[in-house]
Amino acid sequence: MTTASSHEARSKGPDDEAAPRDVVLPFVGSQATVRKTGMAFPADLSQRSWERIGTSLREFTNSSAWWLADWLLFGEATYGLRRYREAIDRTGLDYQTLRNYAWVARRFEQHRRRAGLSFAHHAEVTSLSAPEQDYWLRNAEQRKWSRNELRRAVRAGLAEQRETPRPAEAAGVDKGRGRATTLTIELSAGQLEHYSQVAAAHGLPVDKWVTQVLDAADRRIA
Repeated sequence: MTTASSHEARSKGPDDEAAPRDVVLPFVGSQATVRKTGMAFPADLSQRSWERIGTSLREFTNSSAWWLADWLLFGEATYGLRRYREAIDRTGLDYQTLRNYAWVARRFEQHRRRAGLSFAHHAEVTSLSAPEQDYWLRNAEQRKWSRNELRRAVRAGLAEQRETPRPAEAAGVDKGRGRATTLTIELSAGQLEHYSQVAAAHGLPVDKWVTQVLDAADRRIA
């Protein structure tokens, strides 16, 4: 004789295991039903609640890139993860994606990451020096630039830097007449930060900016 309970136990198959399961997202609460395969909203959901959910989803998506990157770097430092095989198995992401995440995270310590900007904003300036990164990201945050707007501004700044002649060249100085040497300047941490920001505003690393300032002063004296 087959009981109801034993029949139910036998009838449970793979399809039951694959049935959608609810996902807990605190910022959604009871305003919607969240599953791995989608999100269902009640008909009476207010527009304000809908907007808040969208904003939170944007922040969640942006943060997840940082979380994955930091998770990966922790695995490298703690468990000797080197070839990303374990990370690929765990996340389902390809090698290049994980490598890009880790590269951006290494270039930005957590205290330098701007919550008002996306992970993609930070990725746009990874090849620049730290002061230049801070300068462009600060502008992007203040001016509410999209990732593409930031990209265009950085490219324009770099192009202008390449087209601007160096002071020595503009003055017709023969570089062959002198030898390169090293000048040591002692600065406080605050001064270095200030001058680095000024240099970044001109699209230059601080050492090249200092050289331009000195050359310009020399021409004025002459």
